[in-house]
Amino acid sequence: MKKTLLTTTLAAALSFAGLAAAAEKLVVAATPVPHAEILELIKPTLAKEGVDLQIKVFTDYVQPNVQVDQKRLDANYFQTLPYLQNFNEGKGTHLETVIGVHVEPFGGYSKKVKNLSELKEGATVAIPNEGSNSGRALLLLQKAGLITLKDPKNALATPKDIAENPKKLKFRELESAMLPRVLDQVDLDMINTNYALEAGLNPAKDALVIEGSDSPYVNFLVARPDNKDSEAIQKLAKALTSPEVKAFIAKKYQGAVLPAF
Repeated sequence: MKKTLLTTTLAAALSFAGLAAAAEKLVVAATPVPHAEILELIKPTLAKEGVDLQIKVFTDYVQPNVQVDQKRLDANYFQTLPYLQNFNEGKGTHLETVIGVHVEPFGGYSKKVKNLSELKEGATVAIPNEGSNSGRALLLLQKAGLITLKDPKNALATPKDIAENPKKLKFRELESAMLPRVLDQVDLDMINTNYALEAGLNPAKDALVIEGSDSPYVNFLVARPDNKDSEAIQKLAKALTSPEVKAFIAKKYQGAVLPAF
């Protein structure tokens, strides 16, 4: 009896060890909020499917792409298609989208005014200095009636592309991660939602101007041409667009993040 029990226990242990050994490690880069939080949610699901998801958190938008391209990481989850296209063109990389997961409506915040109409002539506006995010901020300011761009649809616009600036707004261009830190120093601060959430801002309540749910800036899971169709990446893609994730986004972010599936 004891021998049978020991044999059964040993077999079960060996079977579990075999499954653990067979689990495929998948290292994915993400910014802290909401990307890493969403990935943490689906780790148990992927573990049951033989994928050992390891999350590497970054606070910038450059290294996650560089390290995936260099095969130091398997994939990343933090960026929009316009940003990726601009990055590939500028850096000579060939990263590709796998699946769209969510939208983070981009917004403008202020501790000095309560309404855009209160902005005075010569007011200082902080915007991201990265091509697609700079354009995204300026397009939103154009939609709000504060400026007019030479090309009203230029997704890569910079302050040099402004045709009309009635209030003579002054633009301060900074890395996206730095923008929440200057909120007290500028009149209007155009901040990506992931960084706004990290800074304790509620986009749905605090933003003076914000993109609608029709925003084309979907955040994608991104990988390389050589691994984007791999079984592990496809399992990750499926988990990221599951009903579980949709419910989690709705409950946790209360409209500050919107499912794109």
